[in-house]
Amino acid sequence: MDSELVDGFGRRHTYLRVSVTDRCNYRCVYCMPQEGLKWAPRSDVLSYEEIVALVRVFVGLGITHVRLTGGEPTMRSNFVTLVSALNGIEGLSDLSMTTNGHTLAKLSEPLARAGLNRINVSLDTLDPHRFEMITRGGDLRLVLKGISSAVAAGLAPIKINTVLLKGQNDDEILDLVHFFANHEGEFQLRFIEYMPFVARWHECVSASQVMDTISSRYSLEATSSKGQGPAKTYVIKELGLKVGFISPLSQKFCSTCNRLRLMLNGHLRTCLAHEDTPSLRDLLRKGGGQSAIAAAIVSMVSGKPEGHNCEIDGGEPFQGVMTAIGG
Repeated sequence: MDSELVDGFGRRHTYLRVSVTDRCNYRCVYCMPQEGLKWAPRSDVLSYEEIVALVRVFVGLGITHVRLTGGEPTMRSNFVTLVSALNGIEGLSDLSMTTNGHTLAKLSEPLARAGLNRINVSLDTLDPHRFEMITRGGDLRLVLKGISSAVAAGLAPIKINTVLLKGQNDDEILDLVHFFANHEGEFQLRFIEYMPFVARWHECVSASQVMDTISSRYSLEATSSKGQGPAKTYVIKELGLKVGFISPLSQKFCSTCNRLRLMLNGHLRTCLAHEDTPSLRDLLRKGGGQSAIAAAIVSMVSGKPEGHNCEIDGGEPFQGVMTAIGG
């Protein structure tokens, strides 16, 4: 089926991110304020049955790739059953997940058996003490063990998502490169510019600065970015490691954005920077059928904004809370 999810700027949408929870076992400094957050009431959160019902409508409209996010998605009880149910939707060709890796050691194999294809793991440092500081209590050893478990389970390629914060972990760029170039398994290391939500808590490191650091030691060769989402991908020729650079602030990719975000409360976020959309959950709970829900989705996507106004050193911060949006 040709996608009906084309917005007013001609962008065709095939990629849906689904936030299954706002809860997380980490408290990363760039994701949450020091005082923490107020979690969404359970009655507001989509049930697994509601998620599956909505995703089925999206797939009918041309969505082919679904990524499960949070919060930390594996914090949701019986999470493997959701993966299995989504895997059964005809027309969904790619089912993936973004995780902090804390529970991967025990969940990688069950998730792979349930139909999960790939994972992204958030990892911002290889220093145990620094990792504990950035995550406010996380355990690096568990995450590295989980990554090895994911390799063994065949959840490949594994993308490692690193958010660099100036003066906090930007001295580890080459350390991360060397570690994953030599780690068993198929990896892509992705450096992501810090995106401020509500307030600018940290200073961003631009993609060009990261590229300059790597290029000072190695040769970067551009590769096709097809299927890599917003990342501009390269291969470090001397090491054979793929690296990606995601630069939503310094090199905006709004003009090619093909993604939508279904928030944990059923709101469809058509743009990461804007949260003014009605709730599909309410329509579903009031008895709206597939055709009514599909019409609502098409209408929301057609009104998608052209882009965001956040810059490296200014502009407007993104609206909302990342743990509820799902990245």
